[in-house]
Amino acid sequence: MLFHGVGGSTVLFSAHWMRFLPSDFRVKTLDGVADDWPIDYAELAPFYDRIDGQFGVSGIAGDPAYPDRPEYPMPPLPIGDWGKRVAAAHAKMGWHWWPGSNAINSRDYGGRRQCVQRSTCRAGCNEGAKGSVDRTHWPESERHGVRLITDAQVSRITLDEKGRANGALYRDGPGPEKHIKADVVILAAHAIGTPRLLLLSAAKGHGNGLANRSGLVGRRLMMHPLSRTIGLFEEPMMSWQGHWGQSLYCLQFAETDVSRGFVRGAKWNLSPSGGPLMAALYPWPGERLWGAAMHEHVNAWLGRAAIWGVTAEDLPEVENRVDLDPELCDRYGDPAPRLHYTLSQNSRDMLAFMNQRVEESFRAAGAYRTLLRPLVAEAGWHALGTCRMGDDPETSVVDRWQRCHDIPNLLILDGSAFVTCSSVNPSATISALALRAADHLVNHRRDVAR
Repeated sequence: MLFHGVGGSTVLFSAHWMRFLPSDFRVKTLDGVADDWPIDYAELAPFYDRIDGQFGVSGIAGDPAYPDRPEYPMPPLPIGDWGKRVAAAHAKMGWHWWPGSNAINSRDYGGRRQCVQRSTCRAGCNEGAKGSVDRTHWPESERHGVRLITDAQVSRITLDEKGRANGALYRDGPGPEKHIKADVVILAAHAIGTPRLLLLSAAKGHGNGLANRSGLVGRRLMMHPLSRTIGLFEEPMMSWQGHWGQSLYCLQFAETDVSRGFVRGAKWNLSPSGGPLMAALYPWPGERLWGAAMHEHVNAWLGRAAIWGVTAEDLPEVENRVDLDPELCDRYGDPAPRLHYTLSQNSRDMLAFMNQRVEESFRAAGAYRTLLRPLVAEAGWHALGTCRMGDDPETSVVDRWQRCHDIPNLLILDGSAFVTCSSVNPSATISALALRAADHLVNHRRDVAR
């Protein structure tokens, strides 16, 4: 899911488009763990508004879990019969639910077509309905003169004699490395690739890697632990159809309640079941799918299932980190990134609690059976937090404008700058922060490039 290509991971993402909650910026103050961000929700809200228009987001304003906001650029996508069943159950239980907000067109928008509800979002949208960056930003950028170099792999950020960033070394095929020069260098290589490049770029005066005075480059990796529960229903719901974004989301358990035995919370997102291949590749525990058993399994699943995904907020543990592998190298001989990650007890307790509540949700909606994957092994595409933002250069890597404290003309505009990870999907916040930092860079370019 960490896609290396034009448009990055947005080509394959599910396009859930969620803003951080106000409390996500004040975790230390409110809950006594992690850290507070140097900015707050109100400061980022105008950039959320603008970025919604750039990506083309469908949804409906008015969710009581959030502060007031403008209407979305497009109305929400259909929630399907599965969504109506779960919404009715939550309304009866007094639990929160809201129609899903997604960077997916519910009508023609921005030169892109309307979603046809094929449920193949994670394979790339062949309708062009999904707001992936190869369609929302790159074509316009190239029209304005931006040069896109494809098949390129950066190996080092370079510095001039004054210790300022002056470009990057890269390869785009066989032959020697090339050096591209710049007055300002922006890193956006994901929370794994960005710290790797900073560590690979160790130089005079930066023996532990660039921008690493604090020793936090690569540290405080957060991964959004994920569980998934399938609810099976007797009645056909046509749940093979639909977008693989979120039909509904639930924030009933997103805020801290210490009586539950853990801090922070989780966001739930409801999705359709997908087509026959999805069913065939998702056996029950201990089940061998072959012959007649395969047909029975697919028949029970296809069009009669819905899926709750639970995204748990991870805490920024300093020992969860990215460093350079001492043995494994890439094709050019540079050390590969190595991940050290242990799921915290707080996250384990949170998922155990959430999985019980999800079971209650599906039962209340009429499901006759549920299938739980308590921790989805292939999750981890929401890696965040390895070059954290802060006002103090001794305890952070970048400042509130995402400029490296040690090298002010080197910016980091990706999820590695996150201080905490929230429980919601990070794409909207990564994008809003990048727009905010870009505005500041344009308005103060003379100072940054000097």
